[in-house]
Amino acid sequence: MRRDFLSRREFLRGTASTGAAAAVAGFFGTSFPLGWSTGTAGDGVAVTQTPGKSPTADYSLHIAASAIEIAPKHIVSTITYNGQFPGPLLRFKEGREVTIEIHNDTDAPEQLHWHGQMVSADVDGSVEEGTPYIPAHGMRRITFTPRPAGLRFYHTHNRAGADLHAGQYSGQVGAVYIEAKEEPGTYDREVFLVLKEFEGSFSKGGDMPQDFLSPATRVKELETAGESAMKASLAKGMPHGYEVGYQFFTINGRMLGHGEPVRVKAGERVLFHVVNGSATETRSLALPGHLFRVEALDGNRVPKPVEVPVLWLGPGERISATVEMKEPGVWILGDLADDDRRHGMGIVVEYADRRGKPVWVPPKPFRWSYARFGEPNGAAREPDELIEMTFTKLNAAEHGFNQWAINEEVFSPELKVPVFRLREGQRYRLRMRNASDDVHPVHLHRHSFELTKLAGQVTAGVVKDIVMVGGYQEAEVDFTADNPGLTLFHCHQQLHMDFGFMTLFGYS
Repeated sequence: MRRDFLSRREFLRGTASTGAAAAVAGFFGTSFPLGWSTGTAGDGVAVTQTPGKSPTADYSLHIAASAIEIAPKHIVSTITYNGQFPGPLLRFKEGREVTIEIHNDTDAPEQLHWHGQMVSADVDGSVEEGTPYIPAHGMRRITFTPRPAGLRFYHTHNRAGADLHAGQYSGQVGAVYIEAKEEPGTYDREVFLVLKEFEGSFSKGGDMPQDFLSPATRVKELETAGESAMKASLAKGMPHGYEVGYQFFTINGRMLGHGEPVRVKAGERVLFHVVNGSATETRSLALPGHLFRVEALDGNRVPKPVEVPVLWLGPGERISATVEMKEPGVWILGDLADDDRRHGMGIVVEYADRRGKPVWVPPKPFRWSYARFGEPNGAAREPDELIEMTFTKLNAAEHGFNQWAINEEVFSPELKVPVFRLREGQRYRLRMRNASDDVHPVHLHRHSFELTKLAGQVTAGVVKDIVMVGGYQEAEVDFTADNPGLTLFHCHQQLHMDFGFMTLFGYS
Protein backbone atom coordinates (compact mmCIF):
# COMPACT_ATOMS: atom_id res chain seq x y z
CA MET A 1 0.00 0.00 0.00
CA ARG A 2 1.45 3.36 -1.02
CA ARG A 3 2.01 5.97 1.64
CA ASP A 4 2.77 9.65 1.04
CA PHE A 5 5.16 11.44 3.39
CA LEU A 6 4.77 15.20 3.76
CA SER A 7 6.95 17.81 5.41
CA ARG A 8 5.72 18.99 8.77
CA ARG A 9 4.40 22.30 7.42
CA GLU A 10 2.80 20.65 4.37
CA PHE A 11 1.15 18.15 6.67
CA LEU A 12 -0.27 20.89 8.86
CA ARG A 13 -1.52 22.93 5.92
CA GLY A 14 -3.41 19.87 4.71
CA THR A 15 -5.30 19.26 7.96
CA ALA A 16 -8.83 20.29 8.83
CA SER A 17 -9.52 23.94 8.04
CA THR A 18 -11.73 24.75 11.00
CA GLY A 19 -10.77 28.26 12.15
CA ALA A 20 -9.29 29.34 15.44
CA ALA A 21 -11.34 32.15 16.90
CA ALA A 22 -12.27 31.91 20.56
CA ALA A 23 -10.92 30.17 23.66
CA VAL A 24 -10.16 27.03 25.53
CA ALA A 25 -10.51 26.09 29.17
CA GLY A 26 -8.16 27.44 31.84
CA PHE A 27 -6.92 25.08 34.51
CA PHE A 28 -6.82 27.04 37.75
CA GLY A 29 -5.04 25.56 40.73
CA THR A 30 -6.19 26.22 44.30
CA SER A 31 -5.00 24.71 47.56
CA PHE A 32 -7.34 21.98 48.82
CA PRO A 33 -6.95 19.02 51.16
CA LEU A 34 -5.12 16.15 49.52
CA GLY A 35 -7.40 13.84 47.58
CA TRP A 36 -10.02 16.47 46.76
CA SER A 37 -10.73 19.10 44.15
CA THR A 38 -7.68 21.08 43.15
CA GLY A 39 -9.00 23.65 40.74
CA THR A 40 -11.55 24.94 38.28
CA ALA A 41 -11.69 25.00 34.52
CA GLY A 42 -12.97 28.23 33.03
CA ASP A 43 -15.92 29.57 35.06
CA GLY A 44 -16.21 27.24 38.00
CA VAL A 45 -16.32 23.79 36.35
CA ALA A 46 -14.72 21.51 38.92
CA VAL A 47 -11.52 19.70 38.02
CA THR A 48 -11.09 16.90 40.51
CA GLN A 49 -8.55 14.27 41.37
CA THR A 50 -9.87 10.88 42.43
CA PRO A 51 -9.46 10.14 46.14
CA GLY A 52 -7.89 6.78 46.92
CA LYS A 53 -10.41 3.99 47.47
CA SER A 54 -8.05 2.07 49.72
CA PRO A 55 -7.61 3.34 53.30
CA THR A 56 -3.85 3.28 52.67
CA ALA A 57 -3.94 5.35 49.45
CA ASP A 58 -4.09 9.13 49.18
CA TYR A 59 -4.75 9.09 45.43
CA SER A 60 -5.92 6.67 42.78
CA LEU A 61 -4.96 6.96 39.10
CA HIS A 62 -6.49 4.82 36.35
CA ILE A 63 -4.73 4.32 33.01
CA ALA A 64 -7.34 3.56 30.35
CA ALA A 65 -8.47 4.28 26.79
CA SER A 66 -10.74 7.33 26.56
CA ALA A 67 -12.49 9.44 23.97
CA ILE A 68 -11.46 13.08 24.41
CA GLU A 69 -13.43 15.90 22.78
CA ILE A 70 -10.85 18.51 21.86
CA ALA A 71 -13.39 20.53 19.88
CA PRO A 72 -16.98 19.99 18.70
CA LYS A 73 -16.98 17.02 16.29
CA HIS A 74 -13.26 16.55 16.94
CA ILE A 75 -12.84 13.52 19.19
CA VAL A 76 -9.58 11.67 19.65
CA SER A 77 -9.17 8.23 21.16
CA THR A 78 -6.16 8.01 23.43
CA ILE A 79 -4.85 6.61 26.70
CA THR A 80 -5.46 8.91 29.66
CA TYR A 81 -5.32 9.17 33.42
CA ASN A 82 -8.76 8.98 35.07
CA GLY A 83 -10.53 9.42 31.73
CA GLN A 84 -9.44 13.03 31.23
CA PHE A 85 -6.77 15.11 29.55
CA PRO A 86 -4.69 16.43 31.07
CA GLY A 87 -4.59 13.99 33.96
CA PRO A 88 -5.71 15.24 37.38
CA LEU A 89 -3.66 18.07 38.82
CA LEU A 90 -1.91 16.57 41.84
CA ARG A 91 -0.96 18.96 44.64
CA PHE A 92 1.45 17.52 47.17
CA LYS A 93 3.04 18.99 50.30
CA GLU A 94 6.83 19.01 50.28
CA GLY A 95 8.10 16.36 52.67
CA ARG A 96 4.67 14.83 53.39
CA GLU A 97 4.59 11.17 52.36
CA VAL A 98 1.92 10.08 49.87
CA THR A 99 0.62 6.71 48.76
CA ILE A 100 -0.80 6.31 45.28
CA GLU A 101 -2.61 3.41 43.65
CA ILE A 102 -1.95 3.19 39.90
CA HIS A 103 -4.47 1.00 38.07
CA ASN A 104 -3.67 -0.13 34.54
CA ASP A 105 -6.93 -0.86 32.74
CA THR A 106 -5.23 -1.40 29.36
CA ASP A 107 -3.97 -4.56 27.66
CA ALA A 108 -0.29 -3.55 27.84
CA PRO A 109 2.13 -3.10 30.77
CA GLU A 110 2.65 0.56 31.69
CA GLN A 111 5.04 2.85 33.53
CA LEU A 112 4.21 6.15 35.27
CA HIS A 113 7.22 8.46 35.64
CA TRP A 114 7.39 11.12 38.40
CA HIS A 115 9.31 13.62 36.33
CA GLY A 116 11.57 16.02 38.23
CA GLN A 117 11.20 14.41 41.64
CA MET A 118 13.98 12.96 43.78
CA VAL A 119 12.42 9.57 44.41
CA SER A 120 13.89 6.08 44.54
CA ALA A 121 14.50 4.07 41.37
CA ASP A 122 11.84 1.48 42.25
CA VAL A 123 9.02 4.07 42.04
CA ASP A 124 10.47 6.57 39.54
CA GLY A 125 8.64 4.91 36.66
CA SER A 126 11.40 3.80 34.31
CA VAL A 127 11.94 0.15 33.43
CA GLU A 128 15.56 1.01 32.53
CA GLU A 129 16.14 1.91 36.18
CA GLY A 130 14.44 -1.26 37.39
CA THR A 131 10.99 0.11 38.24
CA PRO A 132 8.49 -2.77 37.99
CA TYR A 133 5.83 -2.41 35.30
CA ILE A 134 2.22 -1.79 36.23
CA PRO A 135 0.83 -5.00 34.71
CA ALA A 136 -1.98 -5.03 32.16
CA HIS A 137 -5.30 -5.03 34.04
CA GLY A 138 -3.31 -4.82 37.26
CA MET A 139 -2.48 -2.31 39.97
CA ARG A 140 0.63 -1.09 41.74
CA ARG A 141 0.60 0.85 45.02
CA ILE A 142 3.60 3.12 45.61
CA THR A 143 4.67 5.37 48.46
CA PHE A 144 7.17 8.23 48.28
CA THR A 145 7.94 11.62 49.81
CA PRO A 146 7.40 14.44 47.27
CA ARG A 147 10.41 16.68 46.74
CA PRO A 148 11.64 19.16 45.74
CA ALA A 149 8.96 21.86 45.85
CA GLY A 150 7.69 23.38 42.61
CA LEU A 151 6.14 22.41 39.29
CA ARG A 152 6.74 18.79 38.31
CA PHE A 153 4.65 16.44 36.18
CA TYR A 154 3.84 12.78 35.62
CA HIS A 155 3.72 10.87 32.37
CA THR A 156 4.17 7.46 30.80
CA HIS A 157 7.70 6.26 30.17
CA ASN A 158 6.86 3.48 27.74
CA ARG A 159 8.73 3.13 24.47
CA ALA A 160 6.48 3.99 21.53
CA GLY A 161 8.73 3.24 18.55
CA ALA A 162 6.60 3.45 15.41
CA ASP A 163 3.28 3.46 17.33
CA LEU A 164 2.06 7.06 17.40
CA HIS A 165 -0.68 6.23 19.90
CA ALA A 166 1.70 4.82 22.53
CA GLY A 167 4.17 6.39 24.95
CA GLN A 168 3.90 10.13 25.29
CA TYR A 169 2.13 10.41 21.94
CA SER A 170 -0.87 9.34 24.04
CA GLY A 171 -2.71 11.48 26.58
CA GLN A 172 -0.76 10.22 29.59
CA VAL A 173 0.34 13.58 30.96
CA GLY A 174 -0.62 15.38 34.17
CA ALA A 175 0.75 18.28 36.22
CA VAL A 176 2.14 17.98 39.73
CA TYR A 177 2.62 20.93 42.06
CA ILE A 178 4.60 20.34 45.25
CA GLU A 179 3.83 23.10 47.72
CA ALA A 180 6.82 24.37 49.65
CA LYS A 181 6.72 24.47 53.42
CA GLU A 182 6.69 28.26 53.04
CA GLU A 183 5.05 29.51 49.84
CA PRO A 184 5.88 33.18 49.02
CA GLY A 185 2.42 33.81 47.53
CA THR A 186 3.46 36.82 45.41
CA TYR A 187 0.53 36.38 43.01
CA ASP A 188 -3.26 36.58 43.01
CA ARG A 189 -4.08 33.40 41.14
CA GLU A 190 -2.52 30.34 39.51
CA VAL A 191 -3.31 28.98 36.04
CA PHE A 192 -1.99 25.58 34.93
CA LEU A 193 -1.49 25.06 31.19
CA VAL A 194 -0.57 21.68 29.65
CA LEU A 195 0.50 21.87 25.98
CA LYS A 196 -0.08 18.80 23.82
CA GLU A 197 -0.54 17.61 20.22
CA PHE A 198 -2.64 14.69 19.00
CA GLU A 199 -2.98 12.49 15.90
CA GLY A 200 0.61 12.29 14.74
CA SER A 201 1.84 11.16 11.34
CA PHE A 202 5.31 10.35 10.04
CA SER A 203 7.05 12.49 7.46
CA LYS A 204 10.53 12.50 5.95
CA GLY A 205 12.50 15.35 7.44
CA GLY A 206 11.03 18.59 8.78
CA ASP A 207 11.70 22.24 9.52
CA MET A 208 11.44 22.66 13.26
CA PRO A 209 12.86 26.02 14.42
CA GLN A 210 16.58 25.91 15.19
CA ASP A 211 17.38 29.60 15.65
CA PHE A 212 15.54 30.56 18.84
CA LEU A 213 18.35 29.75 21.30
CA SER A 214 20.96 32.23 22.51
CA PRO A 215 23.94 32.12 22.42
CA ALA A 216 23.89 30.94 18.81
CA THR A 217 27.55 29.90 18.70
CA ARG A 218 28.19 26.64 16.85
CA VAL A 219 31.25 24.45 17.26
CA LYS A 220 32.85 24.13 13.82
CA GLU A 221 34.26 20.68 14.56
CA LEU A 222 30.80 19.33 15.48
CA GLU A 223 29.13 20.96 12.49
CA THR A 224 31.72 19.55 10.07
CA ALA A 225 31.34 16.05 11.49
CA GLY A 226 27.54 16.14 11.50
CA GLU A 227 27.16 17.61 8.02
CA SER A 228 29.71 15.19 6.56
CA ALA A 229 27.91 12.20 8.05
CA MET A 230 24.56 13.39 6.65
CA LYS A 231 26.00 14.03 3.17
CA ALA A 232 27.60 10.58 3.12
CA SER A 233 24.29 8.98 4.10
CA LEU A 234 22.32 10.82 1.41
CA ALA A 235 24.99 10.00 -1.17
CA LYS A 236 24.34 6.31 -0.51
CA GLY A 237 20.69 6.84 -1.43
CA MET A 238 19.37 6.94 2.10
CA PRO A 239 16.34 9.17 2.65
CA HIS A 240 16.04 11.60 5.54
CA GLY A 241 14.91 9.84 8.71
CA TYR A 242 11.32 10.04 9.87
CA GLU A 243 9.96 13.01 11.80
CA VAL A 244 6.49 13.49 13.28
CA GLY A 245 3.82 16.03 12.32
CA TYR A 246 0.48 16.50 14.08
CA GLN A 247 -3.07 17.25 13.07
CA PHE A 248 -4.45 18.72 16.30
CA PHE A 249 -2.89 21.07 18.85
CA THR A 250 -4.32 21.72 22.31
CA ILE A 251 -3.88 23.53 25.59
CA ASN A 252 -5.51 21.66 28.48
CA GLY A 253 -7.04 19.27 25.96
CA ARG A 254 -8.92 21.89 23.92
CA MET A 255 -8.14 23.47 20.58
CA LEU A 256 -8.06 27.24 20.26
CA GLY A 257 -11.58 28.37 19.45
CA HIS A 258 -13.35 25.89 21.73
CA GLY A 259 -14.10 25.93 25.42
CA GLU A 260 -13.92 28.67 28.01
CA PRO A 261 -11.27 31.41 28.13
CA VAL A 262 -8.93 32.20 30.98
CA ARG A 263 -10.82 35.05 32.65
CA VAL A 264 -8.77 37.72 34.39
CA LYS A 265 -9.22 41.12 36.01
CA ALA A 266 -7.19 44.24 35.40
CA GLY A 267 -4.49 44.61 38.02
CA GLU A 268 -4.23 40.91 38.84
CA ARG A 269 -0.89 39.14 39.02
CA VAL A 270 -1.49 35.70 37.50
CA LEU A 271 1.05 32.92 37.94
CA PHE A 272 1.05 30.69 34.86
CA HIS A 273 2.43 27.18 35.36
CA VAL A 274 3.21 25.84 31.87
CA VAL A 275 3.99 22.18 31.12
CA ASN A 276 5.16 21.12 27.66
CA GLY A 277 3.60 17.65 27.54
CA SER A 278 4.56 17.13 23.89
CA ALA A 279 6.23 13.93 22.79
CA THR A 280 8.43 15.69 20.25
CA GLU A 281 7.70 19.40 19.81
CA THR A 282 9.46 22.51 21.09
CA ARG A 283 6.75 24.99 22.03
CA SER A 284 6.62 28.77 22.37
CA LEU A 285 4.04 31.02 24.03
CA ALA A 286 3.39 34.74 23.74
CA LEU A 287 0.59 36.98 25.06
CA PRO A 288 0.27 40.22 23.05
CA GLY A 289 0.77 43.36 25.12
CA HIS A 290 2.08 41.45 28.13
CA LEU A 291 5.39 40.21 29.51
CA PHE A 292 6.17 37.02 31.43
CA ARG A 293 8.24 37.41 34.59
CA VAL A 294 9.95 34.03 34.78
CA GLU A 295 9.98 32.87 38.40
CA ALA A 296 11.00 29.22 38.04
CA LEU A 297 12.35 26.81 35.42
CA ASP A 298 11.45 23.13 35.74
CA GLY A 299 9.93 23.98 39.12
CA ASN A 300 13.13 25.49 40.56
CA ARG A 301 13.24 29.19 41.42
CA VAL A 302 15.67 31.18 39.28
CA PRO A 303 18.30 33.46 40.86
CA LYS A 304 17.22 36.42 38.74
CA PRO A 305 13.53 36.66 37.70
CA VAL A 306 13.39 38.52 34.39
CA GLU A 307 10.53 39.68 32.15
CA VAL A 308 10.49 38.21 28.64
CA PRO A 309 8.01 38.51 25.73
CA VAL A 310 8.13 34.80 24.78
CA LEU A 311 8.45 31.51 26.63
CA TRP A 312 10.24 28.61 24.93
CA LEU A 313 9.93 25.04 26.23
CA GLY A 314 11.41 21.81 24.91
CA PRO A 315 9.48 18.57 25.45
CA GLY A 316 9.12 17.96 29.19
CA GLU A 317 10.21 21.45 30.27
CA ARG A 318 8.13 23.56 32.64
CA ILE A 319 8.04 27.30 33.29
CA SER A 320 6.32 29.22 36.09
CA ALA A 321 5.90 32.89 35.19
CA THR A 322 3.82 35.76 36.54
CA VAL A 323 1.98 38.16 34.26
CA GLU A 324 0.66 41.55 35.36
CA MET A 325 -2.76 42.00 33.80
CA LYS A 326 -2.59 45.62 32.68
CA GLU A 327 -3.71 45.55 29.04
CA PRO A 328 -7.52 45.05 29.11
CA GLY A 329 -8.89 43.27 26.08
CA VAL A 330 -9.41 39.82 24.61
CA TRP A 331 -6.12 38.23 23.61
CA ILE A 332 -4.78 34.96 22.23
CA LEU A 333 -2.07 33.37 24.36
CA GLY A 334 -0.52 31.18 21.70
CA ASP A 335 2.39 29.61 19.90
CA LEU A 336 4.51 31.74 17.56
CA ALA A 337 4.15 29.13 14.80
CA ASP A 338 1.15 30.30 12.75
CA ASP A 339 0.26 26.79 11.53
CA ASP A 340 0.32 25.32 15.02
CA ARG A 341 -1.66 28.18 16.54
CA ARG A 342 -4.28 28.10 13.79
CA HIS A 343 -4.64 24.36 14.32
CA GLY A 344 -5.29 24.77 18.02
CA MET A 345 -2.15 25.69 20.01
CA GLY A 346 -3.56 28.65 21.87
CA ILE A 347 -5.92 29.80 24.60
CA VAL A 348 -7.89 33.02 24.98
CA VAL A 349 -7.23 35.42 27.85
CA GLU A 350 -10.31 37.55 28.44
CA TYR A 351 -10.44 40.54 30.77
CA ALA A 352 -13.57 41.17 32.82
CA ASP A 353 -16.22 43.19 30.96
CA ARG A 354 -14.37 42.80 27.65
CA ARG A 355 -15.82 40.96 24.66
CA GLY A 356 -15.02 40.57 20.99
CA LYS A 357 -12.79 38.61 18.66
CA PRO A 358 -9.54 37.53 20.31
CA VAL A 359 -6.48 39.41 19.07
CA TRP A 360 -3.13 37.93 18.11
CA VAL A 361 -0.13 40.18 17.52
CA PRO A 362 3.25 38.51 16.94
CA PRO A 363 6.01 39.77 19.24
CA LYS A 364 9.29 41.20 18.03
CA PRO A 365 12.03 38.61 17.36
CA PHE A 366 13.40 37.25 20.62
CA ARG A 367 16.01 34.61 21.45
CA TRP A 368 15.66 32.34 24.47
CA SER A 369 18.59 32.12 26.88
CA TYR A 370 18.63 30.21 30.17
CA ALA A 371 21.61 32.34 31.23
CA ARG A 372 19.32 35.38 31.31
CA PHE A 373 17.92 34.06 34.59
CA GLY A 374 21.26 33.05 36.14
CA GLU A 375 23.49 34.76 38.66
CA PRO A 376 25.11 37.83 37.06
CA ASN A 377 28.79 37.11 36.45
CA GLY A 378 28.34 33.85 38.34
CA ALA A 379 30.56 30.83 37.96
CA ALA A 380 29.80 27.39 39.38
CA ARG A 381 32.31 25.73 41.66
CA GLU A 382 34.62 23.17 40.14
CA PRO A 383 33.34 19.58 39.91
CA ASP A 384 35.02 16.51 41.29
CA GLU A 385 34.90 14.79 37.90
CA LEU A 386 34.18 15.65 34.26
CA ILE A 387 32.10 13.33 32.06
CA GLU A 388 32.30 13.91 28.29
CA MET A 389 29.33 13.08 26.05
CA THR A 390 28.99 13.44 22.28
CA PHE A 391 25.59 13.04 20.61
CA THR A 392 25.48 11.74 17.03
CA LYS A 393 22.77 10.87 14.52
CA LEU A 394 22.78 7.82 12.26
CA ASN A 395 20.47 8.96 9.49
CA ALA A 396 17.57 6.58 8.71
CA ALA A 397 19.63 3.69 10.13
CA GLU A 398 16.77 1.65 11.63
CA HIS A 399 14.05 0.91 9.06
CA GLY A 400 13.94 4.58 8.04
CA PHE A 401 14.17 5.94 11.61
CA ASN A 402 17.20 7.89 12.75
CA GLN A 403 19.31 6.18 15.37
CA TRP A 404 20.96 8.20 18.12
CA ALA A 405 24.20 7.48 19.93
CA ILE A 406 25.95 8.81 23.01
CA ASN A 407 29.71 8.40 22.62
CA GLU A 408 28.99 6.16 19.61
CA GLU A 409 26.81 3.80 21.66
CA VAL A 410 23.15 3.28 20.73
CA PHE A 411 21.22 2.34 23.87
CA SER A 412 19.93 -1.22 23.96
CA PRO A 413 16.77 -1.70 26.06
CA GLU A 414 17.76 -5.32 26.64
CA LEU A 415 21.04 -4.37 28.35
CA LYS A 416 20.41 -2.38 31.50
CA VAL A 417 24.10 -1.94 32.27
CA PRO A 418 25.26 1.47 33.57
CA VAL A 419 27.84 3.10 31.31
CA PHE A 420 28.89 5.76 33.83
CA ARG A 421 29.72 5.07 37.47
CA LEU A 422 29.03 7.61 40.23
CA ARG A 423 30.26 7.92 43.81
CA GLU A 424 27.69 9.21 46.25
CA GLY A 425 28.29 12.79 47.36
CA GLN A 426 30.56 13.69 44.42
CA ARG A 427 29.83 16.60 42.08
CA TYR A 428 29.93 15.74 38.37
CA ARG A 429 30.06 17.95 35.30
CA LEU A 430 28.48 16.69 32.09
CA ARG A 431 30.06 18.25 29.01
CA MET A 432 27.56 17.57 26.22
CA ARG A 433 28.61 18.01 22.59
CA ASN A 434 25.83 17.87 20.01
CA ALA A 435 27.14 16.67 16.63
CA SER A 436 23.70 16.93 15.01
CA ASP A 437 21.59 19.83 13.80
CA ASP A 438 18.67 18.87 16.09
CA VAL A 439 17.87 20.62 19.36
CA HIS A 440 17.97 17.97 22.11
CA PRO A 441 16.05 18.47 25.38
CA VAL A 442 18.19 16.20 27.56
CA HIS A 443 16.82 14.97 30.89
CA LEU A 444 18.42 13.42 33.97
CA HIS A 445 16.14 11.29 36.15
CA ARG A 446 15.91 11.56 39.95
CA HIS A 447 18.40 14.46 40.13
CA SER A 448 18.54 18.16 39.29
CA PHE A 449 21.49 19.89 37.66
CA GLU A 450 22.95 23.39 37.58
CA LEU A 451 23.61 24.99 34.19
CA THR A 452 27.27 26.02 34.04
CA LYS A 453 28.05 26.75 30.37
CA LEU A 454 25.79 27.26 27.34
CA ALA A 455 27.36 27.51 23.87
CA GLY A 456 30.48 29.00 25.42
CA GLN A 457 28.70 31.34 27.84
CA VAL A 458 29.50 30.72 31.50
CA THR A 459 26.54 30.85 33.88
CA ALA A 460 25.53 29.68 37.34
CA GLY A 461 22.55 29.31 39.62
CA VAL A 462 19.90 28.01 37.21
CA VAL A 463 18.79 24.55 38.37
CA LYS A 464 16.79 22.31 36.03
CA ASP A 465 16.19 18.69 35.05
CA ILE A 466 16.00 19.31 31.26
CA VAL A 467 18.18 21.54 29.13
CA MET A 468 17.90 22.13 25.39
CA VAL A 469 21.26 21.59 23.72
CA GLY A 470 21.29 23.44 20.40
CA GLY A 471 22.35 22.00 17.07
CA TYR A 472 26.16 21.73 16.81
CA GLN A 473 26.48 23.34 20.22
CA GLU A 474 28.02 22.42 23.56
CA ALA A 475 26.46 22.69 27.01
CA GLU A 476 27.72 21.87 30.48
CA VAL A 477 25.71 21.04 33.59
CA ASP A 478 26.73 20.02 37.12
CA PHE A 479 24.92 17.64 39.44
CA THR A 480 25.58 16.02 42.80
CA ALA A 481 25.28 12.25 43.07
CA ASP A 482 22.85 12.35 45.99
CA ASN A 483 20.14 9.82 45.06
CA PRO A 484 21.63 6.30 44.77
CA GLY A 485 20.38 3.75 42.28
CA LEU A 486 20.26 3.35 38.51
CA THR A 487 19.69 6.76 36.93
CA LEU A 488 18.49 7.28 33.37
CA PHE A 489 19.79 10.07 31.13
CA HIS A 490 18.03 10.61 27.81
CA CYS A 491 16.70 13.01 25.23
CA HIS A 492 13.08 13.84 26.12
CA GLN A 493 12.12 13.87 22.45
CA GLN A 494 10.25 10.54 22.23
CA LEU A 495 11.49 9.74 18.72
CA HIS A 496 15.10 10.24 19.81
CA MET A 497 14.73 8.39 23.12
CA ASP A 498 13.07 5.39 21.49
CA PHE A 499 15.83 5.00 18.92
CA GLY A 500 18.91 4.99 21.10
CA PHE A 501 19.31 8.37 22.81
CA MET A 502 19.65 7.00 26.36
CA THR A 503 22.31 5.93 28.81
CA LEU A 504 22.44 4.81 32.44
CA PHE A 505 24.38 6.07 35.44
CA GLY A 506 25.00 3.69 38.30
CA TYR A 507 26.34 4.26 41.81
CA SER A 508 29.47 2.41 42.90
